[in-house]
Amino acid sequence: MKISSTDVAKASVEMAISSSRDLEEKLKKDFNKRGVKTVAVDIGGNLNDSIPKIIERAIVASRRSGIIKECHVHDGAVAGAAREAIIQVSTKANGLNVGGKIGIARCNEHLSVCIFMSIGLLHLNEVVIGLGHRSIPELEK
Repeated sequence: MKISSTDVAKASVEMAISSSRDLEEKLKKDFNKRGVKTVAVDIGGNLNDSIPKIIERAIVASRRSGIIKECHVHDGAVAGAAREAIIQVSTKANGLNVGGKIGIARCNEHLSVCIFMSIGLLHLNEVVIGLGHRSIPELEK
């Protein structure tokens, strides 16, 4: 079965909304069987202050899990997709405290980064999601 960019995006969303480490590991194994590499990273804090850290965590997690190689093109693709997802959530979360998760997925040339966050404002909680996609050369086998 051919994996499309839509399938990779869905995988990153599932990783970002996973509710526990156990579920993350189960999803990771299931996606890996289908040829999709995935990883998830917890994030939190004031969104404006956390943007560089969010991008850095996405790159480091992608490298450690083998989603990307340590090279300029791959780092830039993850950073760009993460930035795109951050822009989508920033209109609601600008200047506020957030907590959530980054989900990253890759299959062949498709790379997707999803950010799922809860925004804390007094006793009211808002939920927001952002998604970025990039195409990069396939990893050598």
